[in-house]
Amino acid sequence: MYNSKIIGLGHYVPEQVVTNDDLSKLMDTNDAWIQERTGIKERRWIKEGSEDTSAVMGAKASRIAIERAGLTTDDIDFIVFATLSPDYYFPGCGVQIQDMLDMRNIGALDVRNQCSGFVYAISVADQFIKTGMYKNVLVIGAEYHSNGLDKTTRGRGVSVIFGDGAGACVLSREEDNTKGILSTHLHSEGKYADKLIVKSPSIAHWVPEILESEEEDISYYPYMDGTFVFKHAVVRFSEVINEGLAQNNLKNEDIDMLIPHQANLRIAQFIQKKFGLRDDQVFNNIMTYGNTTAASVIIALTEAWEKGKIKDGDCVVLAAFGSGFTWASAIIKW
Repeated sequence: MYNSKIIGLGHYVPEQVVTNDDLSKLMDTNDAWIQERTGIKERRWIKEGSEDTSAVMGAKASRIAIERAGLTTDDIDFIVFATLSPDYYFPGCGVQIQDMLDMRNIGALDVRNQCSGFVYAISVADQFIKTGMYKNVLVIGAEYHSNGLDKTTRGRGVSVIFGDGAGACVLSREEDNTKGILSTHLHSEGKYADKLIVKSPSIAHWVPEILESEEEDISYYPYMDGTFVFKHAVVRFSEVINEGLAQNNLKNEDIDMLIPHQANLRIAQFIQKKFGLRDDQVFNNIMTYGNTTAASVIIALTEAWEKGKIKDGDCVVLAAFGSGFTWASAIIKW
């Protein structure tokens, strides 16, 4: 069995910065209210008329990751693309990346696990490499939230949280089984699916209903029971991190860098305190990007690495929780 190692990282976010004060002009909210509840100061939203979409942003991040890996697109054997906001209902973004990057006719797979999507995608890529099926796998997380949010006071509980962006990494075969991705851990609990959900569009609520829908039909906007989600998130985050540490005979103090999904700064701070980690052992960027769902972990991982906060030999832990409910972790020896 081989190990897989991240050899290239890249991210891309739209140029347009949307501050909390900007949102106060669209809905009944203010900077203090948003920061107190989420820790977010600003986020990036795709500007109207921009070419950017989930796939386009994913392609931009991928080019950076592939170049930093010292590879070309011809070296990539497989694509895994995580998103809840694909350009089309179908086909998925993975095949768009194959075309946009002018790649060989390699396989492309889409992962629809929302906030835990990137960690799930990493797990899938890791298994392909471990079994020897592929050598280099491109893994992408990208989201275009802003065009689907209810930007009124009615939707402020959700809309102030989310931002747009993309990140990508190249996983490659590693002969040394003490380095790279040591283990991944995946879980779900579908009975709470309706606590964080977009009900439409769906095959059950399709074109005729869309055309005839009333203005008050809010099934097309994200719904979140924030308190319920928070309470479950802090429990599942802890469980899945501990699961990964235990499998690899590691302790809390062995963590050099924790990259949590950027859902809410208060969740990350709760987990940091519970595991007794210093500020320099946890990387958060939700303050500037908001929650970018499947893109959040990979954007944060890329930024942490770019800033020199992750070094060779470090124990890096990725963890995420979100809609589904699904949650996941990955333990990495950098």
